[in-house]
Amino acid sequence: LAAGRSYSGGGAYPSVSLTCPLPGVPKAVFAAAESRERFETRVTVLENGLRVASQNKFGQFCTVGILVNSGSRHEAKYLSGISHFLEKLAFSSTAQFGSKDEILLTLEKHGGICDCQASRDTIMYAVSADARGLDTVVNLLADVTLQPRLSDEEIEMTRMAIRFELEDLNMRPDPEPLLTEMIHAAAFRDNTVGLNRFCPVENTDKINRAVLHSYLSSYYTPDRMVLAGVGIEHEHLVECARKYLLGVEPVWGSGQGRAVDRSVAQYTGGIIKVEKDMSDVSLGPTPIPELTHIMIGLESCSFLEDDFIPFAVLNMMMGGGGSFSAGGPGKGMFTRLYLNVLNRHHWMYNATSYHHSYEDTGLLCIHASADPKQVREMVEIITREFILMAGAVGEVELERAKTQLKSMLMMNLESRPVIFEDVGRQVLATNTRKLPHELCALISQVKPADIKRVVTKMLHKKPAVAALGDLTDLPTYEHIQAALSSKDGRLPRLYRLFR
Repeated sequence: LAAGRSYSGGGAYPSVSLTCPLPGVPKAVFAAAESRERFETRVTVLENGLRVASQNKFGQFCTVGILVNSGSRHEAKYLSGISHFLEKLAFSSTAQFGSKDEILLTLEKHGGICDCQASRDTIMYAVSADARGLDTVVNLLADVTLQPRLSDEEIEMTRMAIRFELEDLNMRPDPEPLLTEMIHAAAFRDNTVGLNRFCPVENTDKINRAVLHSYLSSYYTPDRMVLAGVGIEHEHLVECARKYLLGVEPVWGSGQGRAVDRSVAQYTGGIIKVEKDMSDVSLGPTPIPELTHIMIGLESCSFLEDDFIPFAVLNMMMGGGGSFSAGGPGKGMFTRLYLNVLNRHHWMYNATSYHHSYEDTGLLCIHASADPKQVREMVEIITREFILMAGAVGEVELERAKTQLKSMLMMNLESRPVIFEDVGRQVLATNTRKLPHELCALISQVKPADIKRVVTKMLHKKPAVAALGDLTDLPTYEHIQAALSSKDGRLPRLYRLFR
């Protein structure tokens, strides 16, 4: 204790100046602004078609992972729900590791954690760990991706986990995940991104090792994979990729699988309605009131198109959120859905804009929630907001939306796992990566005319509608479509008079 006091008071090194390093202490390494080339994303393509991408970032830890061009959109010829199974089975026993616990203990030696996420078009296996353990991490990732055991016990546990997750989804007070599935199914009926991301209950018993191997043999091929890393040297990552991912025969064999589904998304529009009693989704002393949830969407564009940036700005300009999450300007207090909807109609509990974009299509939608008795009025208000998108765009609101989008982009890219996902997804889709400053320059160039152009193109499509809850007063799909094609977004007059 006395020694501690002496050290904290500076008595341990009485003759060392504050401007000199302490003897015996390792020399500090500081982050420095170096040449821009050091921070560009580097990409190397191996002989088997695997792409290796890396991004330098200062720090002791790295995030490394394998992204596969695979997901629920590719399940047309298979049982729906395979991607959901693969997500849950990730980081289980492999050829080298006897159990999930063994994998976690191996990562623990390097301070590492792991995760797997499956979306409509990508399955992503990721590990964050000390950069000195890169060799172990890439070895583990290669084993998890290409050599999973998929034992009967693990598959049975996955079935149980998926059934529990599906029950939980239907019981949650927040129905946003369900509505997202419904709006995609309505917009792209029975094709590509309209296929369900979650495994249907009736398929949980049908998916087994043979089905999984059949799917993996078609989609888990090197040319459909990217090994991405952030916070490591590119040459070291390429060396590890050659060592563990080149010439490795997968557990399902190297034989040619079925033909890969290269279908292009076909936007159909339409409506999906689910009548559901929402009166008891939230019990307790302050329960959430019974609400009906509506989501209305229109086709936007692919993230590969030039119009993607104007659509992203438009989505930020619409903004919105829950009626109790206003916060301040940074949370979108001045977005259109706050100013025009939530501030003017106290009975609306939610009005939020979302933009989903994929390699061949996109969907811009607005989610709104209100009491079941006010569904008709809520639909009219939301359709009117779609119509108003094509009107005049104020210079101040446009600049605010662009600044907010750039701010959000740069803030999110402070996180190493977010940079990893950005690098992996861009390289998987385009073999290269746009850097943040390039994206910010494109955002700055968006003009009011660009917003008007993309909205005009979007409003010519049939709407996609998802409705959940008490739908007694929900207008028909034809009336919603007519409202979107009118000049003021109002439901037809006769409908309002005689409803």
